[in-house]
Amino acid sequence: MRHRTARRRLPFLITAAALVALIVPTTAAQGAAFSISLPIVASGFVQPTQVTNAGDGTNRLFVVERRGTVRVVQGGVVQPGYFMDIRAHVRDNGGEQGLLGLAFHPDFETNRRVFAFYTREASGTSGDGDLIVARFTARATSPSVTGTGSYLMAIEHSARTNHNGGGLAFGPDGYLYISTGDGGGAGDPDRNGQSKTKNLLAKVLRINVNGTGAGTYDRYSIPATNPFRGAITGRDEVWAYGLRNPWRISFDRGTGMLFIADVGQNRYEELNREPAGYKGGRNYGWSVYEGRHCFRPASGCSLAGDTFPVIEYAHGSINCSITGGYVYRGPTQPKLVGAYFFADFCSGRIWSMPATGSSTWLRRDTTLNISSFGESEDGELYLVSLSGRLYQVKQI
Repeated sequence: MRHRTARRRLPFLITAAALVALIVPTTAAQGAAFSISLPIVASGFVQPTQVTNAGDGTNRLFVVERRGTVRVVQGGVVQPGYFMDIRAHVRDNGGEQGLLGLAFHPDFETNRRVFAFYTREASGTSGDGDLIVARFTARATSPSVTGTGSYLMAIEHSARTNHNGGGLAFGPDGYLYISTGDGGGAGDPDRNGQSKTKNLLAKVLRINVNGTGAGTYDRYSIPATNPFRGAITGRDEVWAYGLRNPWRISFDRGTGMLFIADVGQNRYEELNREPAGYKGGRNYGWSVYEGRHCFRPASGCSLAGDTFPVIEYAHGSINCSITGGYVYRGPTQPKLVGAYFFADFCSGRIWSMPATGSSTWLRRDTTLNISSFGESEDGELYLVSLSGRLYQVKQI
């Protein structure tokens, strides 16, 4: 694999100077002019990969750091210590590995359960890089989690270090959705993208974490409505396939739509959108297609049942790696309501598009390497830069 390709796969390999604030004029999808600013909320984080909330009424923000730690921000102040520290179990090679995703159970306030997605450091070895989804329990008497967690999934990923995916999100149905990369290497050398049966790579998975009996570690069950459950050809956990390296999935809290941002190979980045209540089973095309264009073969490709992205954008002008975001549904920025925000890690551009309807989208330029977006409990929109800062997205 060429070094240039490796540098583009996930927003972890480039460092940029962060700005104190950004003011970016644009035009809203609905036709009204607006601008956004990105004031700094907090700083000093170590290569943050995500920002999220617990939905427990505390109004805390949780900043996930690639090395295997999670910091808490409350009232704009970074709290001492760690909410989670699993560095001993996380393999972080300085590239695409590390602690990649965190999701709080919808009933976290009462059951204290939180789920993490990370690449594994094997005990007594240099590390095997397998993809781990684990469940942790937060202490009721202190602001941190206990122990090393209980595995839900361990997905073989030892051959290569890139294309891990890393997204976790609970859907409106209460099930946990998990996004995985294709196993790494350039061009899907193992052909995982179009396989529904070989493994759980290059997929979005859907599981019931409140059930037992169907997983490798008997800590989750398969929803009865999963598209390949039972006698239908495909792994029971699979919700969608044909993905290369989905870097962030999210649900629109207003409509229930699912957004899947998928990092491309050499030419195109793509954003996929599923309607609320969809039955699942979509094939997003990789590695027959890259975006809406033939990849294998380079021309004349055809794929039954594929679904093209709602948006694609080309490389060039230093675009290279999509960072998926959220639909703004907060109470304080009315001009932003109903717009889905996403970014390109390399160019620093932020775009928005209507959550529903056409795929018209609008550009804002920044100088940030945006590694992830996130929401507060009330739907305010935030983002983190790999340089270590947490920003809020605000209208002007």
